[in-house]
Amino acid sequence: MKNGSKKMLKKDDAPLVERSAGNVFADLDYPNPEEALAKSRLTRVVADILKQRGLTQTQAAELLGIDQPKISRLVRGQFREFSLERLIQFLGALDRQVAIVVRPANRKVKKEYLSVEAA
Repeated sequence: MKNGSKKMLKKDDAPLVERSAGNVFADLDYPNPEEALAKSRLTRVVADILKQRGLTQTQAAELLGIDQPKISRLVRGQFREFSLERLIQFLGALDRQVAIVVRPANRKVKKEYLSVEAA
């Protein structure tokens, strides 16, 4: 694991457990882990809104302008085929406002440049 995570070993030679540094995608050495985490969080927000509205996958697909199989993948957390821009467009179609805030980087976390906070 990367990012200063701490390794822990249980008694009796139990499996090794590693504490996450806060971004599972960074822990797993994904390329662009901040983007992956942001997409994951936006996907969860979209899926939660669809669930709250009680929409069928067909209704959701029509509303978001994609086909039903893509909705199925989206609600199961499979976000790789969706760009950040597309996920933001979905939120707009769901009557949500997305604000992008630019501020100085946190010097304690060198590589983190992108985060998502749902209101």
